[in-house]
Amino acid sequence: MQTALADFIRDTPAGREAHDILRSCVHCGFCLPACPTYQLLGDELDSPRGRIYLMKQLLEGEAVTACTQLHLDRCLTCRACESACPSGVQYGRLLDIGRELTEQRVRRSAPAAIKRYLLRALVPHPRRARALLRIARAARPLLPRALRKRVPPPDARAPEWPAARHARRVVLLEGCVQPLLAGGIDPAAARVLDRVGISAVRVATGGCCGMLHHHLSDGGAAARAMRRTVDALWPHIEAGAEAVVMSASACASMIADYGRLLREDRQYAARAARIGAMARDVSQVLAAEATTLAATLPCGPARRVAFQAPCTLQHALKVRGLVEALLAGAGFTLTAVVDGQRCCGSAGTYSLLQPQLSGQLLRSKVSALEAGAPEVIATANIGCLMHLRAGTSLPVRHWVELLAARLEDG
Repeated sequence: MQTALADFIRDTPAGREAHDILRSCVHCGFCLPACPTYQLLGDELDSPRGRIYLMKQLLEGEAVTACTQLHLDRCLTCRACESACPSGVQYGRLLDIGRELTEQRVRRSAPAAIKRYLLRALVPHPRRARALLRIARAARPLLPRALRKRVPPPDARAPEWPAARHARRVVLLEGCVQPLLAGGIDPAAARVLDRVGISAVRVATGGCCGMLHHHLSDGGAAARAMRRTVDALWPHIEAGAEAVVMSASACASMIADYGRLLREDRQYAARAARIGAMARDVSQVLAAEATTLAATLPCGPARRVAFQAPCTLQHALKVRGLVEALLAGAGFTLTAVVDGQRCCGSAGTYSLLQPQLSGQLLRSKVSALEAGAPEVIATANIGCLMHLRAGTSLPVRHWVELLAARLEDG
């Protein structure tokens, strides 16, 4: 695609990156059938190709309007288009640039601005989120049914973390909301890692890894969150941890991108790049220890499971089939899921900011997951887990919790 970027962006790092991405697009259309919003709406401006044209116009200096903002907002950032693209267009990176520029130029309505402000002010901050969750739990009987299903009950007991006893160590990074919403996931991951001879060092950064601010086009706050996370992790890296592990695939995909996102930060660039290179979803670590893990598993069949592979696992981290193999190796029967690559509609804050489209995607995903008559639905990301729970009567668990329970049953 031929481009002539405007003076305000041409010679900046963002401009050079955008220029290369735009030139790699041959507007072939392979992205269209992979795009959930295009499939729902049938409007090319709600497809990757259409949004690329909108961003090209913005970057070339044409006027940007609320219409442009609407179509960019509707994108889930699922990055399924990247997996489908034969030219390797880095659409997600271009979207980050386009959204941030649009945010600077188009004034949002007061209700929309307030909603985004509250998300930034509450969700990434554990203490504030904990207070909000207490209020929601107290008011749970009074809430509409759809909201009631999104408020988790408190954990029955404090989850157990195994003592660090192995020479091999990884950092297990706790997220901002996962310990509040599903506090058993990280301890379950630590127990499974312990079984294969790896100690998980528990690290809490006191806030978000930067993903929420990044997706809301608040680059300054995202950078501050990333630097805080680097500072929290670095002593453990220097002490010999072999990987930075997350049980939430969205966090893993964000931290894996730290090297690029902080490349212009002279103080943090080198450390961010090293941490990004060490970032792993827990499935990647356990898949490398599959033989050791298999020796500790009980014999016999386990429950029927429908696995929902989050977009961040499939398309951002490009991890496919590892979780399914680990579950099958543990004796679980995996039911078929049609269109398993399609987004569930959670997409970080998307379910709150675009509830109608998100709800349509949720209903479609739940129908596909339930079609094989599973006993439980499993996923690999806290956002997907909470979103799916709101759409089904089946139990929804993180897959590593199922694996930990299977090991403990044996």
